Amino acid sequence: MRRQSSISLWLNSAGTRKIFTRKTLKGSALAVVLAAGLAACVPTVTQRGYVPNEDLISEIRVGIDNKDSVLSSFGSPSTVSTVEGDSWYYISSIHEQLMFYREEAVDREIVAVYFDENENVKQLGYYGLEDGKIVNFISQETPTRGKELTFLQQMFGNLGRFSGATRADPTPGL
Repeated sequence: MRRQSSISLWLNSAGTRKIFTRKTLKGSALAVVLAAGLAACVPTVTQRGYVPNEDLISEIRVGIDNKDSVLSSFGSPSTVSTVEGDSWYYISSIHEQLMFYREEAVDREIVAVYFDENENVKQLGYYGLEDGKIVNFISQETPTRGKELTFLQQMFGNLGRFSGATRADPTPGL
């Protein structure tokens, strides 16, 4: 006696029958799983910020343009510094993240516009990812004076501290 493999029949939109064997369905399922697995290996790329293009940057004239003309050409800066003079920074960065790994900056462009005391453009600066410095933050805590209270001490600490005197006029809201 000959054993027959199971066959699934499907009707397509034209009403004709399509025959899928178990082997064909397994192959299709395997192809879908492999495609999904490969898609998960593609890094997620995100771009943040804005840096003006080369044409806009070349239009800025040192000593002639001022804050208003830079603002109308470039738009609002990403950040503004007032340390050692007035500076505007236009920052753009590209980050990649592969699956569950930590996100990593792969490119960064910074256009710095430095202004003099008359708010005219003094200098343009260009910086990249290689110009950045890693800053380690110190997570020290400043101790406070006083004593540590437990949860119950906080909850019941005010019991009995207030006198029983009531107001002569118990009208609420006045």
